[in-house]
Amino acid sequence: MEDIGIFQFIYQQLSEFIGFTAFANVTWGHIVMICVGLFFINLAITKHYEPLLLIPIGFGIIIGNIPFAEDAGLQIGIYEEGSVLNQLYFGVQHGLYPPLIFLGIGAMTDFSSLLSKPKLVFLGAAAQFGIFAAYAFSLLLGFAPEQAGAIAIIGGADGPTAIFLSSNLAPEFIGPIAIAAYSYMALVPVIQPPVMRLLTTKKERLIRMKPPRAVPKQEKIIFPIVGILLTTFIMPTALPLLGMLFFGNLLKESGVTNRLAETARSSLIDIVTIFLGLTVGASTQATVFLTKESLMIFGLGAGAFIIATFSGVLFAKLMNVFSKEGNKVNPLIGNSGVSAVPDSARVSQHVGLEYDKTNHLLMHAMAANVSGVIGSAIAAGILLSFLT
Repeated sequence: MEDIGIFQFIYQQLSEFIGFTAFANVTWGHIVMICVGLFFINLAITKHYEPLLLIPIGFGIIIGNIPFAEDAGLQIGIYEEGSVLNQLYFGVQHGLYPPLIFLGIGAMTDFSSLLSKPKLVFLGAAAQFGIFAAYAFSLLLGFAPEQAGAIAIIGGADGPTAIFLSSNLAPEFIGPIAIAAYSYMALVPVIQPPVMRLLTTKKERLIRMKPPRAVPKQEKIIFPIVGILLTTFIMPTALPLLGMLFFGNLLKESGVTNRLAETARSSLIDIVTIFLGLTVGASTQATVFLTKESLMIFGLGAGAFIIATFSGVLFAKLMNVFSKEGNKVNPLIGNSGVSAVPDSARVSQHVGLEYDKTNHLLMHAMAANVSGVIGSAIAAGILLSFLT
């Protein structure tokens, strides 16, 4: 009888052990999401699409979808209070990581191209039309106004801004919104060129723009101070993002805080990117991520991104209607109004070189690109101001 009791005890222990394994708790949703994570990692390694983002996000997706018994109180899942992942996710949920990312972006951004051709700021503004178009479509599909605002910001192709806005307006959708925003940022070289070719003629693609002027150091130092005052006086709700962006740029341009600027654009932004990418990926836990709403968010995000590219290119063409000969804008840089820095500017350069090997558009495209960063932050501030 004692032997039977021992065997029953061993059987019970083995049953409990098996019940705690991932094999006992796996669902088709977990398998699907793990495959998505592997796909992201493959894109990053084989295609070099935003590897600094897609590898942390892809691996985070795998981590977030290792199945476990959610009712066992193991404190290992990202949505379980007190778990390590949950602690790291705090920076996403409360909008802590995005301003730090903007600090690093400011410290590595040279605004000379924009200062040289201020009129290109309108391309960054025009591309934000995709955000407000997506807002309207989201409302039509039945999303609440706050949710629609958070979804719409995907059109700016700016991951940190998308996380910042969704953490304030629709925290229940942070995962799909962030994944959609970063996915479309990574797919800029795939999505934008067909739109650019569709909307431009061969003659327009060959337009040569005047070289940018040399911008004096004093002008570079004054710009972040004027920029923060001008933009945040108009839209104070954008202060957390734009304040850090312009602060980082002042650290860079002042010439006396090189150590701080170097830290902001290297160590700090790298650490925050690791935590942000990993936890955003882990937030795609199949049990809460695979919903009809998530699929709709991805569709709306794609539409917003394409509309933003359309509006940027078309506005560049409109600017040429009112520009004198010799002062025309090559409409291929219109796509750079989407704030995926610097990938959308590189796309302008690559597509332009396809038609003229000596026509370098990168510096002009960067002017529109950095304008798009500022524009998406202002658009987020506008949505935040009237939806909270």
